Amino acid sequence: MSARIEASGIVLSYGPRRVLDGVDLAVGAGELVALVGPNGAGKSTLLHVLAGDATPEQGTVLLDGVPLGGYRPLELARLRSVLTQHNEVSFAFTAAEVIEMGRSPWRGHDDEEQDDARIDSGVAAAEVGHLLERRMPELSGGERARVAYARVRAQAADIMLLDEPTASLDVRHQEAVLAGLADHARAGGTAIVVLHDLDLAAAYADRIVVIDGGVVRADGPPAAALDPDLLSAVYRHPISVEHRDGELVVRPDRTRIRKDAHA
Repeated sequence: MSARIEASGIVLSYGPRRVLDGVDLAVGAGELVALVGPNGAGKSTLLHVLAGDATPEQGTVLLDGVPLGGYRPLELARLRSVLTQHNEVSFAFTAAEVIEMGRSPWRGHDDEEQDDARIDSGVAAAEVGHLLERRMPELSGGERARVAYARVRAQAADIMLLDEPTASLDVRHQEAVLAGLADHARAGGTAIVVLHDLDLAAAYADRIVVIDGGVVRADGPPAAALDPDLLSAVYRHPISVEHRDGELVVRPDRTRIRKDAHA
């Protein structure tokens, strides 16, 4: 399988702190890949590098075999969509107006004829039809996050890069977002998502990449990447991984925590 997006030898520092240290990652069509790891591990920075929003000191990122710098911004926007952690809107746009912004890369392109259908699909995926006439400052954090996700879905890029899209969502909408990304991958798309919820990652991702200290510690199917000893070491906290009814269940190992507390 050829990679849609491929990072090789990525090194990036913020001042004296090396945030990414020789990271390699290749993701092909039909894959949903979750980036997991503790706070400060480098997950979001890697996503920014893959999106072309951060330039590494060393290494390359290829999109369909072409360096990111070889694309014009409009071309990139048609190939990949990006959902960042923070989705603040400075002006009092309605939710509908924000979602429509996802179609701006397609103005003057044949796909512009699909604007209404793409917007309707994004609205349905995020379940925000009842919010369309409301202005963004009036919405809760979770509602704003869903509108931002609808905008990304309306953009209809084959490659989706999402940074903690479920962070402010309730359980129902967390599941809906990950299920939607899995459907996107099954339809031949590519999705790379930063997640803190290991259980969600185990349930929906085709591959999980564990990052710690700017280094990839594991990269593989959930059953292989989510090793309890590795996770406990990476998160500096006891973590259990169990197989229940054919699914992986990843939880803090509170029995070990209690034993340690009473030791």
